[in-house]
Amino acid sequence: MMRFFATCPKGLEYLLRDELVALGAEDVREALAGVHFSGALETAYRACLWSRLASRVLLPLASFDAADAEALYEGVAAVDFSAHMHDDGTLAVDATCAQSELNHSGFIALKVKDAVVDQCRQRSGQRPDIDTEQPDVRLNLHLKKNRATLSLDLAGEPLHRRGWRVAQGEAPLKENLAAAMLLRAGWPAIHAKGGSLLDPMCGSGSLLIEGALMAADVAPALHREHFGFLTWRGHDHALWQRLLDEAQARADEGLRSLEARFFGSDADPHMITIAKRNLQAAGVAGFVRLDKRDAIHAAPPEDAAPGLVITNPPYGERLGERSQLPTLYRAFGEALKTRFVGWQVAILAGDDDLGHATGLRAAKRYKLYNGALETPLLVFDLSEKALAPRPQKPLSASGEALKNRLAKNVRHLRKRLKREEISCYRAYDQDLPDYAVAIDVYEDWLHVQEYRAPASVPEHEARDRLREAVRVAGEVLEVPRERIAVKQRRRGKGGSKYGQMDERGQFIEVHEGGLAFLVNLTDYLDTGLFLDHRLVRAKLRELACGQRFLNLFAYTATASVYAAAGGASETVSVDLSATYLDWASKNLALNGFSGRAHRLVQSDAMAYLAADRSRYGLIYVDPPTFSNSKRAEDFDVQRDHVRLLEACAERLTADGVIVFSNNFRRFKLDRQALEKAFAIEDWSGPSIPFDFARRPDIHGCWLLRLHS
Repeated sequence: MMRFFATCPKGLEYLLRDELVALGAEDVREALAGVHFSGALETAYRACLWSRLASRVLLPLASFDAADAEALYEGVAAVDFSAHMHDDGTLAVDATCAQSELNHSGFIALKVKDAVVDQCRQRSGQRPDIDTEQPDVRLNLHLKKNRATLSLDLAGEPLHRRGWRVAQGEAPLKENLAAAMLLRAGWPAIHAKGGSLLDPMCGSGSLLIEGALMAADVAPALHREHFGFLTWRGHDHALWQRLLDEAQARADEGLRSLEARFFGSDADPHMITIAKRNLQAAGVAGFVRLDKRDAIHAAPPEDAAPGLVITNPPYGERLGERSQLPTLYRAFGEALKTRFVGWQVAILAGDDDLGHATGLRAAKRYKLYNGALETPLLVFDLSEKALAPRPQKPLSASGEALKNRLAKNVRHLRKRLKREEISCYRAYDQDLPDYAVAIDVYEDWLHVQEYRAPASVPEHEARDRLREAVRVAGEVLEVPRERIAVKQRRRGKGGSKYGQMDERGQFIEVHEGGLAFLVNLTDYLDTGLFLDHRLVRAKLRELACGQRFLNLFAYTATASVYAAAGGASETVSVDLSATYLDWASKNLALNGFSGRAHRLVQSDAMAYLAADRSRYGLIYVDPPTFSNSKRAEDFDVQRDHVRLLEACAERLTADGVIVFSNNFRRFKLDRQALEKAFAIEDWSGPSIPFDFARRPDIHGCWLLRLHS
């Protein structure tokens, strides 16, 4: 009985354990990124030939302490390598290390090589050459916590290299990960029941090929020409030939009975060509039908029995832009719901948010890794029973109270909203103590923000309340769940008012005051349009006619759009973020304001005021509460507002106006310091919109004019 260790990608350990047991392995025990097992040499050969999940099969030769280079050398030198290789053969060494004094894998590999070469030279005067591609013997040294394990790599090269891949695309799916997806999605059972396999984003064909080979009982490594053990001195040629003959017989029988129930498509004709070449090399081209087709137009072939749709769509790491992907996933999900009823679906999503974007409810979720990237495999049941709407639980008593309050709020607001043509407004803001949320309407979308619950409220209870609030909001305001953005309101990184939360890149166009704006309800703490500043923006439009307008901390430049619409002769929007300035440029262009008259400047506000020599008739200042950006000096609105406004005074025309606002609820304007230069009008009360009447402290606003 011999001990072995089969390596695999993280997330596949339990699948690999079950596979090795089925292959006859004994004393099987999973570990991180691999499985220990025992058996005869035949068991290891079967693992190399038949494992669809393993990366390598290692035969441990020695284990020893190696706290330094000398101990490492001596531990390797104690192994008799004459039992494994000829002194004039070829050698390669792979090394990994963790939590050890020796922490450079290249140095470790070099010391192992030195020990082997020196032993061979001392024994015969000959030495092995180094061949990193296809050596006679490949050794693996794993060092963890100063404990070394030296192993012979029986595979020689990773087992995911099946031997059939003749071409690939930009981001190919490794074959053992493809096999894991198929196993987790239940493909063997689906095939046994006569189901079809369809990949609507097939790329180079990995999932289709692995699925066909699995269905035909073809050993995954049957096409490989090289294994590490073939040139190992302990190799049993007769045993290996018997296993090969057995595998070939099973493959011949399986392919004879295999039916053409495999379908693939891709939008890229070049990938279709690549997939065809790989299918031919794998010997399954006659069973697979390929089409050039976009995934959102995927449909079951007329002769296809319902089975499994499985795919590895782009998720923004190497293919496609992350911001464009939610739209793809939503359209793909809609195609699945409408055309693939009765099928199972498995999607290797880049993250859970992309999975949610499909609009499908996952029946199972598995954590897999594509390289170092965690990629959840989401499995969906599209049977009529699973797709049928689930009866909702009755609302709790407090949920009914929330529903009544929200409905009352909407009835109270409706007439005025219609009269003033307001389509973006606040419908609810912590009215009831059990539901500390704000519900904002952005035309036919909702934005639900949960304020952090007190520590005394259990996490599960807060989660249930938020879920109920989202449900109530959708029912009362008649908005489907996929158009409700939900987030927990907390301060952004570094105190930034506009902290980033996601990367969906989904923008929607909304309207206010006869103008159009782009908002993003998911990616940032704030949406790009501060609803509580609606009247402040209207005031800026009123004051802007004929004036040069400066917008500091401009964010998405909604204030600049209003000023331009009010007849400002020029607008200058200053912000430190290139992301928000790009957003600002889109808002300006959306309303027809572009060119030299509407400048965007990437700069810290204080630095811009110090460098600029221009004068402005209207300056808008809406700073964050505080910021500690690495690109500018720290800012605190309470501490620094006098200095900021005095700097603005230097840039203000004699009859100009500064409109100063901020959302720091405990803010106190330093009138004593500012009244030396300014006549100050507290415009906080008039600036609060009627839909924010319950929160009169949500922001403060002041109009400042120079003393004449």
